[in-house]
Amino acid sequence: MRLTQSEVDAIKAAVAEAFGADAVVRLFGSRVHDHLRGGDIDLHLELRNGRPDAWGEARFVDRLFRMIDERQIDLVYRAPDAPMRPIDRVAYAEGIVL
Repeated sequence: MRLTQSEVDAIKAAVAEAFGADAVVRLFGSRVHDHLRGGDIDLHLELRNGRPDAWGEARFVDRLFRMIDERQIDLVYRAPDAPMRPIDRVAYAEGIVL
């Protein structure tokens, strides 16, 4: 996994603050693979209440950018009872729960 422990801690703290302690966050995509270089940070968020409103998402990004260097972050949201999409399958199969 190509994130530092401080980046992982920052992501987890920002998710808990913006979406609650029961939110599950997974890192997926190129950052999971140590042999690759570059790439954005792909995060899959499983939220008990489904997709957040714009305020929740803005609060998350603001908190995260105050704690780590600003980079491109791609967010994917899923409610536990929502149908599985192809992107959800990839995140579950290849992702790492932070």
